[in-house]
Amino acid sequence: MEGWINRTTGTDFILLGLFHHIQAPKVLFTLIFLVFLAALVGNVMMMILIWFDSRLHTPMYFLLSQLSLMDLLYSSTFVPKIAIDFLSGRNSISYIGCGIQLFLFMTIVGAECLLLAVMAYDRYVAICRPLHYSVLMCPIVCAFMVTGTWLSALLNALIHVIYTLSLPYCASREIHHFFCEIPALLKLVCADTSLYENGLFVSGVVFLLLPISAIMASYGQIVSTVLGLRANLGTRKALATCSSHIIAVSLFYGTAIIKYFLPKAYHTAEQDKVVSVFYTILTPMLNPLIYSLRNKEVAGALRKVLGR
Repeated sequence: MEGWINRTTGTDFILLGLFHHIQAPKVLFTLIFLVFLAALVGNVMMMILIWFDSRLHTPMYFLLSQLSLMDLLYSSTFVPKIAIDFLSGRNSISYIGCGIQLFLFMTIVGAECLLLAVMAYDRYVAICRPLHYSVLMCPIVCAFMVTGTWLSALLNALIHVIYTLSLPYCASREIHHFFCEIPALLKLVCADTSLYENGLFVSGVVFLLLPISAIMASYGQIVSTVLGLRANLGTRKALATCSSHIIAVSLFYGTAIIKYFLPKAYHTAEQDKVVSVFYTILTPMLNPLIYSLRNKEVAGALRKVLGR
């Protein structure tokens, strides 16, 4: 603990950021800030609609409100720091600030991985076992599952942050990223981190591959059930409730797998930045659009509010 305290009073890390070697940084900063504002408005609006419209007080929309909350926290963790650094010209971040940013990032990304699996299970129960839906997805069960996703992600993040910040860092403190992330930090460590990287891989399996396997199993059962439906109207309605979630899962897990499971030889630091921008800044903006445009109940609630 004493060693960690000494590090917090030493040299800060330097975030090279998104605008390193960019010819038009003001244009890129403006685009990122506009995307952030759209994500902020979209997710806040989504939560307000779900909380205040009684027609949306169902397990599916309760889980969707949690996804909006995570997306809101996601973009709010990074974009304000990016804006401050760009406007002030200072890209430094302290040990404590780096630890807080890393903790928030790992908690939110872990919770969202698990929440997307819970949302797929909700759709499985609604379509494949509709008579048991009120029991299997009662408010207590929903609250328990959501609490479990947050606590599991929080515990995982706490372990990784404490261990990562206790590693010995070299003289170079330049992080080739726009936020503190474990792969970027490990490049600055003056020690063999191969054993810890294996532990990170196991953590990635738990929070990425296991949830996506559960999602694929849920949708496999859904497809099997939908194909057995005789009425075309029922088939379309069942698929409509899942299409938005499938798009959100594809965007989130697709970029995360590219980032964390592809061998290092297949991606560079600059490519990692682009992928990180997609799932930390763009996806939080796209999710409210996906669910509002492709969901008649959400769209109806939005029209009702705008009409007032």
